[in-house]
Amino acid sequence: MPSLKKTTLKKTTLKKTLLTLSAITVVGAIAMQSMAANQHTVNSNAVAAAQAQQHAVNQDAIAAMTLSTVQQALNYADDRKVKLRGYVVKAIGDEKYQFRDQTGTITVDIDDELWQGRAISANTPITIWGEVDIDYKPMKRVEIDVDGVQF
Repeated sequence: MPSLKKTTLKKTTLKKTLLTLSAITVVGAIAMQSMAANQHTVNSNAVAAAQAQQHAVNQDAIAAMTLSTVQQALNYADDRKVKLRGYVVKAIGDEKYQFRDQTGTITVDIDDELWQGRAISANTPITIWGEVDIDYKPMKRVEIDVDGVQF
């Protein structure tokens, strides 16, 4: 027959084990609730950001620039951001160039430092991005004021 001391010791050890397992279960449950709350917050924040972006008054400024064509750019509003892929086919003077893609040509204003000291030919494909610049005097003239050049 087991001694009373051994039985008491086993019961005490069993109680401590059960208490430890209970504590682990409670901590795990709290952690799961916390993770669920955090996920809800993350999801709520993502939804709120998406909704704000859909109704943003500065949508044009924050939207990722998608590639446009010269033909499209010629019909865009003043100051609209634009990204074009094509060729600089001719220097017009005073940092102005004729840019061509498969849909047409447009005048682009590229500051000298944007060339990064790199020479290109009329056959070198480049990507430019900037804003549409429309002047109406003496007549309507659409150009691109280039902010960046990628070779």
